Amino acid sequence: MRSIWTGAIGFGLVNIPIKMYSATQGSELDLDMLDKKDHSNIRFKRVNENTGKEVAWENIVKGYKLDGRYVVLTDEDFQKASPEKSKTVAIEEFVKETEIDGIYYETPYYLEPEKSGARAYVLLRDALHKTGMVGFGSFVMRNKEGLCLIKPMEDILVLNRIRWAQEIRPTDELKVPGAAPKPAEMKMALELIKQLSGPFDLSKYKDTYSDELMKLIKAKAKGKAPKTTLRVVHKAKSTDLLGQLKASLGGKKKAS
Repeated sequence: MRSIWTGAIGFGLVNIPIKMYSATQGSELDLDMLDKKDHSNIRFKRVNENTGKEVAWENIVKGYKLDGRYVVLTDEDFQKASPEKSKTVAIEEFVKETEIDGIYYETPYYLEPEKSGARAYVLLRDALHKTGMVGFGSFVMRNKEGLCLIKPMEDILVLNRIRWAQEIRPTDELKVPGAAPKPAEMKMALELIKQLSGPFDLSKYKDTYSDELMKLIKAKAKGKAPKTTLRVVHKAKSTDLLGQLKASLGGKKKAS
């Protein structure tokens, strides 16, 4: 892996030099857009909306539409507004991870210590393990300031970028029913949850769609007719919620 950011973790007066690596990679296939006529690659051009002519990169500026007209921003404007460049992930406080709702999580990164920070890295990692806490703070990457939390995952520290509160849309426009479920329905639902509960193992879930799509691509490349796998959608025989719950419980028992 190649590091995408180098800096340090700072908490109190402790400074831990680290390298940051992307912790995720896409599982989808990288498909190209082609012209249906001759399968040539599709290219995108930057075109002037009024003239229809292509515009070179050096002639493109950025602007914000305010009160019906564009305010053009220069490189100097961006520099004045950008956060102070810092190579430190500053831990502001330690919190319980359960206090941070999953909706705020954005992107995870692996943190690797430089040789000079190995002892302090292990100390922070093991202290977080023992306390069950995570470090919460901020850092700047690619001229953009972001919130983050640092947590231990087995032998390494992981940094998770966290969304700002103002990035989460309000829910007041959503229409949610307020009627309480019937006692019998709740009892059945709790029983179904109990039947479907168990130790969580994410490794048993695979991106089978990409695998099947690759099989289809290879078959077509060899001139073979791809096999079609029909996905069966099980529809409830009854519109009665209690009846659906009973059928779900019965189906689970038979399957086991």
